[in-house]
Amino acid sequence: MLKSLSFATEQNYGADWGDYVSFTRHMKHKAGNLGVDLLLIDTGDLHDGNGLSDASTPNGAISNLIFENVDYDLLSIGNHELYVSEIAYETFNQFSKVYGDRYVTSNVQIINPATGQFEYIGSKYRYFTTDHGLRIMAFGVLFDFTGNSNVSKVIKTRDLVKQSWFLDAVKYPQPIDLFLVIGHNPIRPSVSSSTFGTLYNTIRGLRPNIPIQTFGGHTHIRDFVVYDTISTGLESGRYCETLGWASMSGINSSTFRGNQKPRGVPNPSQKAIKVSNTTSTGATQNSTSGPSSLVYSRRYLDWNRLTFSYHAVGSQDHTFDYHSGQRVTNEITQARKQLNLTALYGCAPETYCQSCKPFLADGNIFSLVQTALAATVINESRADIPRLIIVNTGHIRFDLVKGPFTFDDSFIVSPFDDAFEFIPNVPYNIASQVLGILNAGAFQKRSVDSEIRDLDTRDFNFNTPLIPIDACTAPDDQMKKASGPILHRRTEHLTRNPLHRRAPALNPGYVTTDDFGTNGDDTPHSAIPFYPQPNDLQANASFPASGLPETVDLVFLDFIGANYVIPALAKAGGNYTQQDISYYVDKEFTTNSYLPAYAKQYWQANVPSCPVGRGVGYDS
Repeated sequence: MLKSLSFATEQNYGADWGDYVSFTRHMKHKAGNLGVDLLLIDTGDLHDGNGLSDASTPNGAISNLIFENVDYDLLSIGNHELYVSEIAYETFNQFSKVYGDRYVTSNVQIINPATGQFEYIGSKYRYFTTDHGLRIMAFGVLFDFTGNSNVSKVIKTRDLVKQSWFLDAVKYPQPIDLFLVIGHNPIRPSVSSSTFGTLYNTIRGLRPNIPIQTFGGHTHIRDFVVYDTISTGLESGRYCETLGWASMSGINSSTFRGNQKPRGVPNPSQKAIKVSNTTSTGATQNSTSGPSSLVYSRRYLDWNRLTFSYHAVGSQDHTFDYHSGQRVTNEITQARKQLNLTALYGCAPETYCQSCKPFLADGNIFSLVQTALAATVINESRADIPRLIIVNTGHIRFDLVKGPFTFDDSFIVSPFDDAFEFIPNVPYNIASQVLGILNAGAFQKRSVDSEIRDLDTRDFNFNTPLIPIDACTAPDDQMKKASGPILHRRTEHLTRNPLHRRAPALNPGYVTTDDFGTNGDDTPHSAIPFYPQPNDLQANASFPASGLPETVDLVFLDFIGANYVIPALAKAGGNYTQQDISYYVDKEFTTNSYLPAYAKQYWQANVPSCPVGRGVGYDS
């Protein structure tokens, strides 16, 4: 999922898409000089959570044109490309056509309006030979997503692996040196939503001696998984906070013509052996014959210009920007002006984080949400009637950083357009039980996005800060996206000193543990605390000065109303149906509206010269 923050205040993640374009061009050039293969891979989710995508009509009409400036070798589709039919068709008719057979959607189809028949949005697979002769079979598999609109179809992986075309591709008559399995799909098969275990087991059962490399996404974490001695997987964070890097040496190929051990750069050295006590992969460990010559490395790069220029040109003092990268940055700046994304609503007086503080503590964003809901969600004709306002915490998707709160930030913090409904005159003794019932139940999987809350980062022995990661736009000129990992076949970094910015005082950020241990973060950080948050929260308004009301207006989001609130009311002893629900305020006033409304009313101090904080971990 796309997201951006005021990345000028989040210094770790301040590169824009033009910087990424320059970086990829430098690295492709370096790879050519070293005689190695470098593959660029993206694993989907190009929509929602960023003004540059969300403020256009249709969503992504402008941002997709910017993404297309990267010459990817393989791409796959994300669930955010499938919720809305218009976006799914734009992906099918436009974006996928830019990349041709490199856009691989092995289990995602769409109805072709011309024929009325389902066909694949991209290619089913890609068999190709790299510049230096490595022969690769690639699949792109989305997790078993069910929230797509009715114009598309997601084939369940358990059915995909039984289809004759898939089995024929695995048993392809031409030589295969490496299987690449990419997808918006958790790489660790023990995660409930992952289907990579099924793919791994099927391929390994048919081709026991060919390496498998996976690249995943969706769970928004940094992770590296060892499946067996010749199979690993990489997941590269979220929101363009992370650029993932994996490298391999020692593939048994009779046609590889490149440099096996390039000089002057670190070479992969780690066997595919799990060295840390992370969660089990959950994949069946099929046997491979004989010892493996494969060695690996992996690295998680922070998404900023200093990191990019260091690894691209060896120093921040050398020329980094290509004209093509500068052109993309200029396009972003112009698009942001066109969409008025820098329009200022107010000045946030402090940083509010999702998870770095306990629920409702000072600096926890849900304390702000509680206050803002009570102040802005008002039906003027019923303003004096006591009301309980219940929202799911999942409608907040990002931290809110001290400083300017703009039109763009409104999409970053809460991109969804859930409207406010209500049931009038509910007995307080019934309405007051609803929040506790909701929080004791299952997390409410939203119609738009539920990926992060399907799991707990502690399941992976991660201490992962929930600070900006899968997006690509900053306040003035930056475009961030759910960037997929880079696979570099033969060498780790194209520079001499990968861990380059160690300092006595570490900046707050990622502290990652994966199957290869704790040395994957390219830039060391101090860990940001993580506190769990509940499913839902409640705001009270217009209550009597003393005592409790007999009845209240029970206000809630249309997202949770019929499916969650009505059953909770029944459990509390209330007899209500969908027919009792109506909109509390105009349905155009949504979860994307109340924070801007609050900022316009209460955050006008220091406008227009807002003091800017340093970001989560610094200001919290």
